[in-house]
Amino acid sequence: MTMNGIFDGLKTVADGENFKGLKTPCYVIDEKKLLHNAKILSSVISNTGCKILLAQKAFSNYDFYPLLGGYISGTEASGLFEARLGKEEMPSGEVHVFCAAYRDDEFDELLDYADHIVFNSINQLKKFGKKAKENGKSIGIRINPECSTQEGHEIYDPCAKGSRLGVTRSIWDREMTPEVIEMLDGIHFHTLCEQNSDALEITLKAVEDKFGDILPSMKWINMGGGHHITKDDYDVAKLEELIVYARDKWGVEVYLEPGEAVALNAGYLLSRVLDIVENGDDKIAILDASAACHMPDVIEMPYTPPLMNAVAGNSKPFCYRLAGPTCLSGDIIGDYSFDSGLKTGDMLVFGDMAIYTTCKNNTFNGMPLPDIFRLGSDGSIEKMTGFDYGDFKGRLGS
Repeated sequence: MTMNGIFDGLKTVADGENFKGLKTPCYVIDEKKLLHNAKILSSVISNTGCKILLAQKAFSNYDFYPLLGGYISGTEASGLFEARLGKEEMPSGEVHVFCAAYRDDEFDELLDYADHIVFNSINQLKKFGKKAKENGKSIGIRINPECSTQEGHEIYDPCAKGSRLGVTRSIWDREMTPEVIEMLDGIHFHTLCEQNSDALEITLKAVEDKFGDILPSMKWINMGGGHHITKDDYDVAKLEELIVYARDKWGVEVYLEPGEAVALNAGYLLSRVLDIVENGDDKIAILDASAACHMPDVIEMPYTPPLMNAVAGNSKPFCYRLAGPTCLSGDIIGDYSFDSGLKTGDMLVFGDMAIYTTCKNNTFNGMPLPDIFRLGSDGSIEKMTGFDYGDFKGRLGS
């Protein structure tokens, strides 16, 4: 999907009364584009026999789980609440969970929801593994193949120096015992972030080099997330080749757990211009949407999100820095240019806002959480949920 393609089918809707009547800021989830992604993932499942799970940390809008459940294999959770959500809202699929460390006071309840439980350390495997097995769970351990394929985003690199995620081979050799290995059903690794299958090929080779002697005794291997499968330039054929290689070489069932690929380009954040201020030669448009509150990865990643009818940078005649209304000086969305000048009240439509937004936003400065709408395949708009002062106050006290 090209940059222009992010907004395909949207311009006629945005120019009509459906969007103009919406209170901003708000999120709009595009059902047609979710379905487009789901069909790509389903084809990988059909071609390889693998299983693909939705990583809920990226997209947790469970009203769409029934739609997605017809194409993928279940959900992946990062803890108790996500595991429960997956079990309740996509009941026909598997529920997998990985957490850097499980809590004593939550583990028994977690057993009610999860089918697969992956441990981050041999200590935790020894502590909880027997109970999980006695309750019929398939259990695995996360490994660290010590193979970084990312540049510039150490915060998202589980193989960065000093990473707390996954067991290295040296720790495995020092702490693992035959009795503990006997409990294991699978090996899990997750090292990628928004990457193509060439990065997976490098990583899989490192996994084979370091843990190839362990894998034939496993029932499954989970290759984690970070696979940009539904991006235009992703090499799906290479991915399928790697899945089949692992499946046949080690006799294992293969799992993938992408989050971004499921909802890539399937959502928008609508915002309006509140004011335009000047500082020297710079014009700054203050929006009712905040990078810090409503699109936190813009600051954390960082990146500049796509914007309908505009481009990042200064290649068009009218240039503006777009910023949020909070007191944070760095509440900056990015620098964009337009064919015509902005004015107070103009609506702006940011793209690729389904992932790491609704599940990650916050109420810093008392900023309201944006309402969430569904854009149906027929162009209809339906409000899914809304938020008010009570949602801000209720999380801070009685």
